[in-house]
Amino acid sequence: MRGKARRRKGADRLILLLGLVAAFLGYVPSEARGPLQRERAIGGVRMYYAPQNNLAEIDYALLGSAKFRIDLAAYVLTDRGIMQRLLEAAGRGVKVRLYLDPDQPAAKSSRPWPEWEALLSTRGIEVRSKNGGRDLMHLKAYQVDGRILRTGAANFSYSGMRRQDNDLLVIESVQLAAQFISRFNEIWTRPGSEQWPVEPR
Repeated sequence: MRGKARRRKGADRLILLLGLVAAFLGYVPSEARGPLQRERAIGGVRMYYAPQNNLAEIDYALLGSAKFRIDLAAYVLTDRGIMQRLLEAAGRGVKVRLYLDPDQPAAKSSRPWPEWEALLSTRGIEVRSKNGGRDLMHLKAYQVDGRILRTGAANFSYSGMRRQDNDLLVIESVQLAAQFISRFNEIWTRPGSEQWPVEPR
C-alpha cells in the first residue's frame, strides 16, 4: 500500500513538473505578444561573426550544398567566389534566381567581369533587379532547397564577409525558408522589376 502511495505521489510530482515546463516554454512576455506570438517557429540556428569568421566559406558551403533551388536577394553582389558557386550550382541543374538592387558595381565597371557576364547569360540562372528610385533592395539573404535560410548584415562582397564587423545567420527551418520564398516571390513579381540583362545580347 505504502509503495503504491509513493508511486502515485511520484507520478503526481512528475505531472506537476511537466506542467511547469510546458507553461514556461509556452510563456511569451506581454511585450512580445502579437507578431512574435503568431510567427513562432522552431529551427536550428547558427550564428557567425566577421572578421573572426570568414563568412565567405560558410556561404560557399551552403551554396555548394544546393540540390535543386537557390533564391538569393542581394544589395551588393561583388564576391567572385559567390558568383562562381552560383554558376556551379546552375551547372548541376539547380534553378537559381537572383534579385538585386540595380546599383551593382559589376554592371557599372568599365572592364567586364567574366563571372558577372556568365551569371547574366547562363541557362538556369534568372536575374532581376528592383526598379530604381530612392528605396534600396537591401536584403542580404538566400534560401537553399526550401530548408535553409541565410540572412544577416553581411553583403556578398569580399570586405563584407571577411573584414567588416558583420553577422551571418544560418537557419535550418522549412517553415522560415517558406516565409522567405513567399516574400521573394512578391518582390520578384512586383511591377517595375527589370529582367537582366536589360538589352538583349
